[in-house]
Amino acid sequence: MKVLNRPNLKLILIPLLAASLTYLQSCKDEDGDINLFSVSDDLAFGAQTAEQIDNDSSFSIIDSASNVEAYAYIYAMRDKILNTQLLTYTDQFPWRIRLVNDEVLNAFCTPGGYIYVYTGLIKFLEYESELAGVMGHEMAHADKRHSTDALSRQYGVSLMLDIIFGKDKGQLARIASGLKDLQYSRKNEAEADEYSVIWLNATDWDAKGAAGFFQKLIDQGQSGGTPQFLSTHPDPGNRVQAITDKWIELGSKPGVQNQAEYTSFKSILP
Repeated sequence: MKVLNRPNLKLILIPLLAASLTYLQSCKDEDGDINLFSVSDDLAFGAQTAEQIDNDSSFSIIDSASNVEAYAYIYAMRDKILNTQLLTYTDQFPWRIRLVNDEVLNAFCTPGGYIYVYTGLIKFLEYESELAGVMGHEMAHADKRHSTDALSRQYGVSLMLDIIFGKDKGQLARIASGLKDLQYSRKNEAEADEYSVIWLNATDWDAKGAAGFFQKLIDQGQSGGTPQFLSTHPDPGNRVQAITDKWIELGSKPGVQNQAEYTSFKSILP
């Protein structure tokens, strides 16, 4: 009887595992955290989430065709941040904006750069620089890929191996459906605050804009979690201090707040 040679599993598995580990190593971000998803995944997740939101009747999206002036104003703010050329994905992400007619103090940005800003937040703020600071914070979450960082921590390396070996073709779609409920870490929130200051510092705005929002929450006694879009950890008071410290580190450049222009903007909203 002829004896068949068995394949040497070590010779097969070791190169495959080595290739997988090399891939995972390449997925590390600048802080050494592993992001198991590609930038293309961020774009796909963002587009899918945006489609779900835009078709959800519970989101009262303000029509851009009927509110041209309001959208022109908010897009001009976005463009000023993008024109700093400091974002990693300035040209790769769409950075599309939708205004939501709702009194809630809220704003968020999906992976891949789909931005939603609520009128409740806009009317709560007093200065253009404050809204710019909040927008910078939300755009930083997308630009630094915090959503897919969080998904990587949540699902782990086993997810990546399932994708590599093709075990579950529908897994990415199911993950995307839970993005709206994803919570950022303390580290993510601090990093988004920091980049908001860095980016605004490269414009003519007061780079401490986001701190103005937190300070108003503190002054009005709303630091216990009213806003949905910014985690209350770390404490709002600590965030004001951290933002101010970063501004000082960058040279304490005075900047404009544009209160009159902002008041006019608020007056044209529904």
